[in-house]
Amino acid sequence: MTPAQPPSSPAPANRRSGGRLLVDQLLIHGADMAFCVPGESFLDALDAMHDVGGRLKLITCRHEATACHMAEAHGKLTGRPGLCFVTRGPGASHAMIGVHTAFQDSTPLILFVGQIERATREREAFQEIDIKAMFGHTAKFAAEIDDAARIPEMISHAFHIACSGRPGPVVLGLPEDMLVERSEAGDAARYRVVRPAAAPRQMQMLHAILAGAKRPIAMLGGGGWTQKAVDDIRAFVEANNLPVCASFRSVDLLDNDHPNYIGETSAGGAPPPLPKRIREDCDVLLVVGARLGEFSTHGYTLVVPPRPRQRLVHVYADPDELGRVYQGELSIASGMEEFASAARALSAIERRPWDDWTRAARADYEQNQQPGPSPGAFDLGQAMKQFTAALPRDAVVTIDSGNFGGWVQRFHRARRFRGFIGPANGTMGYAIPAALAVKLAEPERPVVAWVGDGGFLMSAHELATAMQYRANIVVLLVTNDAYGTIRMHQARAYPGRYPATELSNPDFAAYARSFGAHGETVERTVDFLPALERALNAGKPAVVELKLDPEAVSSRVTLSELAAATRAGRPILAR
Repeated sequence: MTPAQPPSSPAPANRRSGGRLLVDQLLIHGADMAFCVPGESFLDALDAMHDVGGRLKLITCRHEATACHMAEAHGKLTGRPGLCFVTRGPGASHAMIGVHTAFQDSTPLILFVGQIERATREREAFQEIDIKAMFGHTAKFAAEIDDAARIPEMISHAFHIACSGRPGPVVLGLPEDMLVERSEAGDAARYRVVRPAAAPRQMQMLHAILAGAKRPIAMLGGGGWTQKAVDDIRAFVEANNLPVCASFRSVDLLDNDHPNYIGETSAGGAPPPLPKRIREDCDVLLVVGARLGEFSTHGYTLVVPPRPRQRLVHVYADPDELGRVYQGELSIASGMEEFASAARALSAIERRPWDDWTRAARADYEQNQQPGPSPGAFDLGQAMKQFTAALPRDAVVTIDSGNFGGWVQRFHRARRFRGFIGPANGTMGYAIPAALAVKLAEPERPVVAWVGDGGFLMSAHELATAMQYRANIVVLLVTNDAYGTIRMHQARAYPGRYPATELSNPDFAAYARSFGAHGETVERTVDFLPALERALNAGKPAVVELKLDPEAVSSRVTLSELAAATRAGRPILAR
């Protein structure tokens, strides 16, 4: 298909093409980086990016799925909308996974999709898709810009929607002929985030509920957090000596070395006593920012809908979410920064019968940090202890989905805000592009991606992007020649029968070296720390393969133990 052509005669100086108008708006709204796989459907926008030079750094990726993951991770890291450009049809379809991740993870993201010319709609033109129908159910807003004069309005709307309330993704279609139109439209002003705040009466009610508690627990999670919000919520927690757990993938909202931190609630990372504490013993559950989704509630068993056993105080930025699943005793529609500031200003609870409860919950967390025996020559639990001790405090860890993640969630200690980034929607192939996005945005910070052999080859091609932009990430690749999570579930339900989960793998170290990256393989625990240090100091992207015994299906139980328990009629449910 022939791309739309720009007008042959020069335009007046005060008239801009749609592509230039678009790029100018992105700069006004503070954008400094975007990720793309180039397409002929948005050539004028690409050309405009050439004109603005280094003010908007454009990162060329090797696949639209990983490009959108990079943009989503950039949004997580910065709190500003991550930006991604893809072409219509196949490109948009590939990028859908990043939009879904942003939606379930409450991450600000704007996906721009180059589109067919407006005059050819409804003919099933080359790569034609319906943006609204395709993305309407998994984005906060999906639309096409039909008139270049409306670009400032629509881009402003996109930034506001992506960041306000519960953050999330916006998808905008860009018809290629619209991008070459000339317009005299003026610029919009920079966006301002709009979020609700707790009413003074609600904060007084929260204080009264806490004053009547005997065994409270606070749970932190979700999107929309800032450094100020994290600092203020920590001060509130310390003033009241509250035990604090993290919802799935939210472990970096309180320093894990803090005496009030008691663990993550997900199945892989939770200290064994923590689920019982929440489900049976806790009398007041203060949830700040988390939706209380399936993973964080162990399948809605820790907090049972619609009316929980615990006195539930639920703080969330989107009022439509409050009461949707759970009827809390007190529901507060508030942004994280607004609530945390108000909570810090509350007077501390004078009489606290839960001090021993907090100490005991922290002791459970510390006990959970001790690895048990592991099959095979490489013990991932012991390696994780070495990893956390060796990693600089300002490092960022990104994580993929897979059973290897149970060790990372259990043993790694996140020590600073935005030091741990993972997909709450459970997508595979995320850790490598997320690590690249972090390294490109904050090149001075060490960045380490944890990934399994199932997820690695879903995004390993982006090692080419790492080399191109000198983004020196370290990839720790845990291999067991299997889709480990699915094999674990097979052992529980169909012991000894494992179709579709066996993997035939390449030489991963050689694969990394073929890109020009550092690559090596570790088969024994004693060799892990020296290999990690070599990777961190390699001066280029690095991949270290860690060979895990297939029996080591989780940090607490072996594959054979799972299968034997199921055969005996005593299936083991906890990872």
